[in-house]
Amino acid sequence: MIPSGPVIITSADAAGRHNGPMPAIPASTRSSITLRLLDHAEKHWPQLDKVQVTCRGGFAYVTGVLPGGQAIPLFRLRYGGSAHSFGFAIYSAARERYEDAVLLTGLPAGTPQEALDTACTVHLAGLGHQPDSPPPTNLRCCPLSVRCSLKTKRESRRGRAGLVGEPVACHVWPG
Repeated sequence: MIPSGPVIITSADAAGRHNGPMPAIPASTRSSITLRLLDHAEKHWPQLDKVQVTCRGGFAYVTGVLPGGQAIPLFRLRYGGSAHSFGFAIYSAARERYEDAVLLTGLPAGTPQEALDTACTVHLAGLGHQPDSPPPTNLRCCPLSVRCSLKTKRESRRGRAGLVGEPVACHVWPG
């Protein structure tokens, strides 16, 4: 039935919710998820001793176990009928619940391995994971071999540019 009047959606994800019974994850898919995640974690996430997968209905809940034995909830997969693509929700420790999110690929659904990479990037960032490309460390306006002085508006006599403290010019002093 098509509504004749205006439709009110109470939240951004309300239209995408599944109102009928969600299909349970088949046993073969549960095994596949677990094996794929164990293999991927072993190869790419040395901060984890292991991953644990618990399936309930159409969801697979993934927990990471740290070397000291501490278990941390990482993410939840939502089964939609395919063994290769799952909906993704990351665990929010602040809210103590799972929240729909996008993967590092920019998509809301993907493989269990993509979900593990996304969740571990968020949850294990301070536990020794090195990103593929390190952040820039030379934030100077000049090469380190050159002595330079960065003037700001506060230091500038003319004071024409931007806000207080905003760089006006980089002056290279002869070494």
